[in-house]
Amino acid sequence: MTGQLQLPLPIPGAIDAAAGERAKTEGMATAEASTPVDWADACDAAIRLMARRGVVFQAADLIAEGLIDEPAHPNQWGVRFQIAARAGVIEAAGYARSKRATVHSSICRQWTGIRTAERAA
Repeated sequence: MTGQLQLPLPIPGAIDAAAGERAKTEGMATAEASTPVDWADACDAAIRLMARRGVVFQAADLIAEGLIDEPAHPNQWGVRFQIAARAGVIEAAGYARSKRATVHSSICRQWTGIRTAERAA
């Protein structure tokens, strides 16, 4: 037997996208509130530096470059990258296996800087 497995569409009302977005927002706010200001500032500066280099990077690269130490909690990374993306400093550049040994090669988002000319437009 050959063919593509067909999965039924989600049952209407079974997935609450708004509730998911609220939970994400609350989780990000919790992570932000528990992030030490000095680490957040250093992380933001490291992200801006990597963005200016014009290379594709992930959180592990900030550590490998000696720009920042691990945060107190891994959820604190996401907030910093999201803030930088919303500010137009970086944009998503696909996914790759994490270079961080502590996460056992799990998939993580990669980023690249947005060129200054694009930011001004």
